[in-house]
Amino acid sequence: MAILQYTGGTTGVPKGVMLTHYNLLANFNQVCDFIFKTCDEVPESFKTITVLPMFHVYGLSSVALCCFREGANQIILPRFDVKEVIETVKREKPFIFAAVPTMYFALNSLPPEMLKEAGFDQVRYVGSGGAPLAVEQARAFENVTGASIRDGYGLSESSPTVAFNPPFVPAKEGSIGIPVQSTIVRVVLETEDGEIVDAPVGEAGELIVSGPQVMKGYWNRPRDTDEVLKDGWLFTGDIARIDEDGFLYILDRKKDMIIASGYNVYPREVEEVLYHLSGIEEALVIGVPDEYRGETVKAFVKLRAGSTLTIEEIKQFAAENLAAYKAPKEVEILDDLPKSSVGKLLRRVLRDEELGKVQV
Repeated sequence: MAILQYTGGTTGVPKGVMLTHYNLLANFNQVCDFIFKTCDEVPESFKTITVLPMFHVYGLSSVALCCFREGANQIILPRFDVKEVIETVKREKPFIFAAVPTMYFALNSLPPEMLKEAGFDQVRYVGSGGAPLAVEQARAFENVTGASIRDGYGLSESSPTVAFNPPFVPAKEGSIGIPVQSTIVRVVLETEDGEIVDAPVGEAGELIVSGPQVMKGYWNRPRDTDEVLKDGWLFTGDIARIDEDGFLYILDRKKDMIIASGYNVYPREVEEVLYHLSGIEEALVIGVPDEYRGETVKAFVKLRAGSTLTIEEIKQFAAENLAAYKAPKEVEILDDLPKSSVGKLLRRVLRDEELGKVQV
């Protein structure tokens, strides 16, 4: 074992992921080969802006260790400050910039002329990971900067990278890309008899992964380990689909799915619609108990500075753009949404608070 990498605790208590030296070596080689062996004109010496904290597996393995391997000059920013990031990109002209979605949300909140002048279109690889990136937010960033965000997917349990959009193929909007080499992915369903079968192409199921980057297990948690590691496969708990070209799309966490009046509602789908409202900077959707429907959809939003959006306007927009059972019946505007130490939005915190209200 090389490190104990603790999970973010987005769906429960953080667990110590046992990653071996081989796990880490395999994964940063996978990531580096996907980027650098397929990139045209990689300079002999190049810079990267490292703003992701290195205690997080994305910042550690996918950024810091990869850049060590390639001999990159890492410009380390101690924290994410949107203006400092803009100034640094403009001054240093890095080859790589990697961030989590909430960082792109913050960049999108800047005046367009300030964001455009930073020069992100000159950055060879602009990556996103750590959490799902809303299509509308990616589109907004790309429209202003001219840069293309390459979204990816991983877990602490897979060191972390499983898939991403590499430079050698055109990215597909909303997709997390294709699996890195030596990695097998499946989208599966469980039958009534408990048998695991592959879902048809394009249909939703749980994403499972096999590869050299998959963890040894959870530290001192054999029961939790047995729940996710089965017959050489890591059961991710993420609902995904795979298209006819082999591109993956994450729909949501299995535990986050809302069942309203017997219908499955994926919170991320609702959030994607809410991001089309220009006055919304961040959005989180959860299911809350409902006597009639079992669960109903509730949205929490943070507004952009200066926005005058009202709760009724948000509800009306959602009702016009979503099926009736998916549209939020409740909306709450907050000054800030809960985030992890790396900036990942935390549905669990809001869900726990709502359940606490019900119990009272």
